[in-house]
Amino acid sequence: MTDSFPHSISIIIPTLNEEENIAPLVSEIAACAVPFGEILFVDDHSIDETCGKVRALAGTHPIRLIEQDGAGPGLATAIMLGARAARGEILLVMDADLSHPPDRIKDLVAPLFAGTADLVVGSRYVKGGSTPGWPAWRRAVSRAGAALAHPLTGIHDSMCGFFAIGRSRLLELAPQTSGFKIVFETMLRARGTLRVREIPIVFRQRVHGKSKMSFGVALRFFFRWLHAMFEHLVASRRETSPDLAGAAEALHPEAPGK
Repeated sequence: MTDSFPHSISIIIPTLNEEENIAPLVSEIAACAVPFGEILFVDDHSIDETCGKVRALAGTHPIRLIEQDGAGPGLATAIMLGARAARGEILLVMDADLSHPPDRIKDLVAPLFAGTADLVVGSRYVKGGSTPGWPAWRRAVSRAGAALAHPLTGIHDSMCGFFAIGRSRLLELAPQTSGFKIVFETMLRARGTLRVREIPIVFRQRVHGKSKMSFGVALRFFFRWLHAMFEHLVASRRETSPDLAGAAEALHPEAPGK
């Protein structure tokens, strides 16, 4: 199957202080047997040696470093910066902390090349997916976020940042996206027009560095969810309003000449 993939996959990896993870991640991606065209590391002002590690590997691998200069902070901002700079037709987005399994890249991009999906998400919460080693509190918070998002997206794990999508489609749907969960934002803007598949993944524990998830990030998502739910309810009401308006007009027709 891998021989049928054209060299048109751009792998986008946002980074922030991930110096110890860069080399092993590139090694695992290179071993995944998918002929990707490039890896774009988009760095959000790291203060460690992340950029130096990326530059060192660029001499032997198809790697580019994009440093956020003046761009707003945030994971989604970094992803969109990478998407605009990417040369590939297909974008594969993953974290730099080794939590997303590179050996599943082939499974994420295959439905896109086969034309059977527009967005493929690596999911922790479909059959076969798991989060081994997570403490109970983290599992509860993550599950709650996924449950809140499900009525708006139809996806079991729109909180996971391991996904593949056509470059043109992402740029069309989420050109101004900012925040933390870009799959969630993209699905809101798509309004049911994307064919989505979820592929089960085993989400590995971070070994090096510090997680970027925080209470502030969770709070921003909650307020974004509230706003999205309000918009969803308003849109649903508008869909029924023409019939209601027609009935009201029949009962109370306007006077001639008014």
